[in-house]
Amino acid sequence: MVDKPGQGKKVSLIGAPLGFGAGTPGSELGVEAIRLAFTRNKRLIDLIRDMGYETEDFGNVDIVKPAEPAAESDNPKYLPETLESCRNIADKVQQALSLNSIPIILGGDHSIAIGSVSGIASYFREQNQEFGLIWFDAHADINTPQTSASGNVHGMPLATLLGYGEESLVNIGGFSPKLNPKFCAHVGARDLDDGEKARIHELGMRPNFFTMSDIDKRGMLDCVNDAIAIASQAPGGYAVTFDVDMIDPRFAPGSGTLVRGGTTYREAHLALEVIAEHGGMRSFEIVEVNPMLDQSNITVELACELILSALGKTIL
Repeated sequence: MVDKPGQGKKVSLIGAPLGFGAGTPGSELGVEAIRLAFTRNKRLIDLIRDMGYETEDFGNVDIVKPAEPAAESDNPKYLPETLESCRNIADKVQQALSLNSIPIILGGDHSIAIGSVSGIASYFREQNQEFGLIWFDAHADINTPQTSASGNVHGMPLATLLGYGEESLVNIGGFSPKLNPKFCAHVGARDLDDGEKARIHELGMRPNFFTMSDIDKRGMLDCVNDAIAIASQAPGGYAVTFDVDMIDPRFAPGSGTLVRGGTTYREAHLALEVIAEHGGMRSFEIVEVNPMLDQSNITVELACELILSALGKTIL
């Protein structure tokens, strides 16, 4: 009998239904849609258990919801609510890691990464270790309030984690930066603002960004192997955060930040299958699934499938 990939390992499901970091409402509904979706007549938690993982659902993090709409001039928008919510997310993720479990974080928009990765950083800081990060996204998410035209925080999380942007968000957990840029790889970018491009070059991170043009030229396999090599230099292993808009809208229409020219269904699975084969992944996060914009639930079901691939599910 073939050994199950999760044998002897733990997984903790964590919901982070924060959607006000995005300009389009609905991603906050992605958490329950993913959690409750039936794939092959089973729910996500049962499918993970079938892979041999000891699995616990930690429920949803307490999200502090805005009492009223943000002013158009606010930048960043919903700062107090985002700050408190991300602190709560950080605490929950750090708790899961302390139990020797792999956090599987269900978003929510990508601003939740400020909290989740801050929690990971706090955990590894206590272990006196650095960790790596692989960021799958059509966008760089490396804006600051000074370069963001919208003020939406879901365009700022990577900058925040690298130590740039709104001070209170940057300093969640009492330290900054959360991440060494040399251990951070970004895969799938195709829609970047001018300020983001400038920051990437200023930080010397261009070799760490595998754009869709790079994927077209080299193939997903080469690019994701290089991304793993970058993130794996960190002694603590690496986290993965996956925005479904990295995938072409033909395959994942249920997102509020669609950009044509993304990866195929199979390229997305390949990337996560290779990550699972390599080992070293300490957490996985999927974000920006918006059921209000989905078609026949295909993006929700794809999100479930991608989680399974990241945890080691194979065709044979």
